[in-house]
Amino acid sequence: MAVNRLVLAELKRHDWSRLQCGCGGTAEHVPSLLLGIVEATEDTASEVPTLEGHIEVEGNLFESAVPAVGVILAALAGDLAVDSRLEFLLTLTRLAGGDSHHLEVARGRPSLGGECRSRMSEGIWILLKEAFGSDRDLVADIMELIDPDDGRRAYYSQIAASTKKPRHDSVPLS
Repeated sequence: MAVNRLVLAELKRHDWSRLQCGCGGTAEHVPSLLLGIVEATEDTASEVPTLEGHIEVEGNLFESAVPAVGVILAALAGDLAVDSRLEFLLTLTRLAGGDSHHLEVARGRPSLGGECRSRMSEGIWILLKEAFGSDRDLVADIMELIDPDDGRRAYYSQIAASTKKPRHDSVPLS
């Protein structure tokens, strides 16, 4: 898939070499992982990289997770392969439920989970759009953690539930 301008802008906003990564070094390589997910096609679905072990490890967040949220939301606003969209939603689910890794707490970054959830709430409409897709259960999990508006969550859950759930392998009709 082509990389949309929003993704490129979000990637360039940050000095990734100054951010910590879950693999032990800097996050300098995280933009290429993000781009690898964005650029995947249906033919290369089995090769979609994962962000687990980089921006987070089992829900323990590293500082690179916070800017990654903006990149992921920008990517979700555009066209993505089904597996890429799923990888990003799974990542957001882990970030939404995550907290700072103990190394980040020691570095003075104890609130990375809150920072990630705050960033996600800035893109709530992008996430709500995803609630009408095949991964609505993941979106519901994310919304439960980031949206304090119980009425909105219930309303969109009801709408999404009444919409026929599309299959991952379905082809949209023109």
